[in-house]
Amino acid sequence: MTRHLIASYRLVRLGLHLIHGLAVIIWRFPQLTEPQKSARIQAWAQELLAQLAIKLIVTGQPAERGPMLLVANHISWLDIPLLLAAGHCRFVAKAEIQHWPLLGRLAHAVGTLFIARESRRDAMRVVHHMAEHLRAGDILAIFPEGTTSNGQQLLPFHTNLFQAAISANAPVQAVALGFVDAASGQPSLAPCYIDDDTLLGSVWRTLTAPPLCATVALGEPQLPAERDRRTLAADVRQAVQALR
Repeated sequence: MTRHLIASYRLVRLGLHLIHGLAVIIWRFPQLTEPQKSARIQAWAQELLAQLAIKLIVTGQPAERGPMLLVANHISWLDIPLLLAAGHCRFVAKAEIQHWPLLGRLAHAVGTLFIARESRRDAMRVVHHMAEHLRAGDILAIFPEGTTSNGQQLLPFHTNLFQAAISANAPVQAVALGFVDAASGQPSLAPCYIDDDTLLGSVWRTLTAPPLCATVALGEPQLPAERDRRTLAADVRQAVQALR
C-alpha cells in the first residue's frame, strides 16, 4: 500500500512536471537562445528522471556539438528523456508520438522529426531533412529497431535512416540504453513499453518498481568511410551490442 501511495504522489508530480515543461516551452523559449534552450531541456529531462527515482549513469563521451548521428536501442517511453538528460540532441521518431498526451507536444517543441513508418516516401523526406540538419551541425538521434523491445535482445536495424549520415558524411555514435534494479544491479523490465502495454500502464509499473538506474553507454564515433547504409547499419548494430 505504501509503495502505491508513493507511486501516486510521484505520478501527480510527474504530471505537473510535464505541464511545467510545456509552459516553459510556450512562454519562455521564444526569448531564449539555442544553447539556453538546450540547457533547459537537459535540466528538465534530468528532473523528470529524478521524479521517477531513476538514477542516470552515463559512460562514454556525449557529443557536445555536431554533426553527429546517435544510434540507440529502444526499450521504453523513457528513452527520449534519457538521451536528453545525457546531452543535447534532436530525435527522429515515429509519427504516433505526436498524438501522445503532453509528451507529443513536448517532443514536437524540442525539434523532433516525425516519420510515418509505413510510408517509403515519407522516409525519403525525413532522410533528406536529416542530412540537411547534419550538414548544419545538428546532433540527431534515431532508434533503428523501429519498435521497442524488452531490452534483453537487440532487434534487427532498419537501414534507411543511416543514409542521412552517409549523404552528410557525418560521424555516427552507437548508444546502448538499459535499466537495472538499483539494489541488485540486475536488468529491470519495469520501464519496458512493448506488445500490449499502454503508456499509462508502463508509467505506473515504473513508478511502483523498486528504485532503478538508467544506463547510457556511448561508443566511439565512426565516420561512414564509403560504407553503404546496410554495412554501416550492421557495423553500428554490432557496436551497440558490444556496449550492452
